[in-house]
Amino acid sequence: MKRTLFALLATAVVALPALADQALAQKKNCMACHAIEKKVVGPAYKDVAKKYSGQDVSAKLATKIKQGGSGVWGAIPMPANPQVSDAEAKQLASWVLSLK
Repeated sequence: MKRTLFALLATAVVALPALADQALAQKKNCMACHAIEKKVVGPAYKDVAKKYSGQDVSAKLATKIKQGGSGVWGAIPMPANPQVSDAEAKQLASWVLSLK
């Protein structure tokens, strides 16, 4: 019983950062245009992680989150997100890049 409870708690602790960052993405309205697994208006977050796998682009993505961008994923531009702080943009970028 103790071993099972410990395993559940350990799993929950490992999953908390991912859930916290998904919660931040929802809070900042990112999920209106993006989803983790599938393209909505913008690319799926897992597709972004795959495209940039092995590259050090966290700062670049954080800037795109704040300032917006266009042309990388198609004709529809991503608008700027001034409601996202620099720290939140870095947190969101790191989370997206961690998805597999």
